[in-house]
Amino acid sequence: MLKSLKEKGRKSLKKHYLLFVFVCFLAAFIGSEFVNSSNATKATEPMEVTTADGKTVLYSEADEVVEMSIMDTVENIKSHNGNKIFETNKGFLAMAINTLSSGSFYLRIAQSIVSIVHSEQIGNMILIVLVMILLFFVYFYIQNAYKVVSRRIFLEGRIYSKIPTQRFALIIRIKRWSKVAFTMFVLTVFKTLWMFTIIGGFIKKYSYYLVPYIVAENPNIGALKAIKLSRNMMKGYKWKCFLYEMSFIGWDILSTITAGLSAVFYSNPYKMTTFAEFYAMVRENAKENNIDLSDNLNDKYLFELASDEVLHEKYSDVLEYIYAEEKEELVNKKDIRHFLNKYFGISLYGKEFGDAYEKQQIQKMKREKYQNILEKKAYPDRLFTIIRKKKKLQIESLNYLRSYKISSLMVLFFVICFIGWIYEVSIHLVRDGVFVNRGTMHGPWLPIYGWGGLLILTLLYNFRTNPKKQFFATIVLCGIVEYFTSFALDVMYNEKWWDYSGYFINLNGRICLEGLLIFGLGGLAISYIIAPMLDNALRKVKKRVLIPILTVLVTIFVIDQIYSWKVPNVGQGITSYSYIEKNTTIANK
Repeated sequence: MLKSLKEKGRKSLKKHYLLFVFVCFLAAFIGSEFVNSSNATKATEPMEVTTADGKTVLYSEADEVVEMSIMDTVENIKSHNGNKIFETNKGFLAMAINTLSSGSFYLRIAQSIVSIVHSEQIGNMILIVLVMILLFFVYFYIQNAYKVVSRRIFLEGRIYSKIPTQRFALIIRIKRWSKVAFTMFVLTVFKTLWMFTIIGGFIKKYSYYLVPYIVAENPNIGALKAIKLSRNMMKGYKWKCFLYEMSFIGWDILSTITAGLSAVFYSNPYKMTTFAEFYAMVRENAKENNIDLSDNLNDKYLFELASDEVLHEKYSDVLEYIYAEEKEELVNKKDIRHFLNKYFGISLYGKEFGDAYEKQQIQKMKREKYQNILEKKAYPDRLFTIIRKKKKLQIESLNYLRSYKISSLMVLFFVICFIGWIYEVSIHLVRDGVFVNRGTMHGPWLPIYGWGGLLILTLLYNFRTNPKKQFFATIVLCGIVEYFTSFALDVMYNEKWWDYSGYFINLNGRICLEGLLIFGLGGLAISYIIAPMLDNALRKVKKRVLIPILTVLVTIFVIDQIYSWKVPNVGQGITSYSYIEKNTTIANK
């Protein structure tokens, strides 16, 4: 039986490998599940926090707090310099997973609050309230709810070859986010209470094992019903579930040997696909035996394909539209404007013609969506047990398949440059408590972000219909841009404006996994939200207003660029940014 489940799980994983790896990685990243597979990102050195009196607090993994002077800390950290590719004593990726479960998180917040209110007692009170609210919100609405979201995606992946990216927002779109989060919270409370008994915690872990799957199938079910239904379904399966988990112990050992990489790239999604099959098997048994509350397992088409008759009935209003012959292309395919529009998303057409062309592209996307459903490649949304009320949201008017005019791309360049500058400045302001004008130039812009954004919108234009491919293509593109930009600056000025040595999975200190993941997510935000929203606004601005503004911006930018070639922006926190130098500066203020 286990062999059959694993075989089916491997087939499902093969169909959706990139998506499933991403789902599990995101779970580990936010601390929802698989946190142990992120051991490679845990810092082995103490976390340092500089206090107002110029001392550095070292918070060790053993929860021991030791005070050291700045000079002692300098000597301590100097001995750990280097550029090991898997070293993780720096960076948000390591800190995000490590500090939320350690006292260093509280120490860092306390330092910031005390520096603002100038009172340790008031600072501690504010700290306690803020931390409790923050951690509860993250746990309640994100970590817990994501367990249900991930299982929904894995269940759909069992029988469908296409899974839309909108599944990540399913419980939000059907307005059941709070209900799902509450159910998972109640489950946690039950598990916690059972931990105070001798063996109750172990047994109840498997009694309640199916709750996230049940809620993924039926987000409308109540918390107590879901828990009771899981108990009913797991009668006779608890020991088997335990043995199934133990069958993956070899993969867990391999994960330890490979610093968690084998888990991230294979065994985590492999486990999820296998236990999705386990749930389907137990569910089938529950339905056959008509166990108590099994009528709540009501998402029939999550486990079997709908008949042609059912699909045609539900989608009768779009059948003619789907199977109608495609309209003739509006453009001359030999025209250079068509080439730029089709392959790079750059529009040189007039407004009326450009709008008609975009509308045609949207119709093609909708046709493909409905074809996937009617060909039984994707889950039929209209057969879901909870029908989402149609309501025109602002985000639905964001046609991300649009092409951009040159003027829009120029404005987007400056906006993304500024966003990048704000992002970099904010990191230093929050982490170090000081303002640092980041970048090679002297103005409030970082060209590497602007050029990266334009390349995402143009070179990756044809990936835009597939967010998964867009995400990974963005990572590759941004990695290439950042690496060779760093190399060029190093050669030209013999200076480093960034150095990722010590970050998790870095290449020569020029790029790192953390940065690339952030760029990947940022690229999605630019492609699907920021750029379309800004372009909507720009289309309302008249040329006689827009062109002078662009002329001024370009002029100032060029002057800054020419000046920065000769006198680049360097200094503390810009090209001289080692941890010790920053801490020494702060402590001496």
